[in-house]
Amino acid sequence: MEKHPCVYILASHRIGTLYVGVTSNLIQRVYQHKNNLVEGFNQRYKCHTLVWYEQHENMESAILREKEVKKWQRHAKITLIEKSNPEWQDLWEDLTRA
Repeated sequence: MEKHPCVYILASHRIGTLYVGVTSNLIQRVYQHKNNLVEGFNQRYKCHTLVWYEQHENMESAILREKEVKKWQRHAKITLIEKSNPEWQDLWEDLTRA
């Protein structure tokens, strides 16, 4: 899982501010966000809860998907999250246990 392209969504809290990103190393990237090592939007709005992610075969498809999800209206992003994570649990712990 560590070195696979992923699109992910972080939230400040349940139905809070959302951050959509893409990475080739999800564990490392989420760690950076959780520890405020990434300057900008995420740090400013305290989006530290990993609420959704999707793995891709290659970085090109992950980037295309990220761009697609970023264009969605907020309610569509919330629906996407709640399909697989209705309680808005932090998926970080499951990710690091795997």
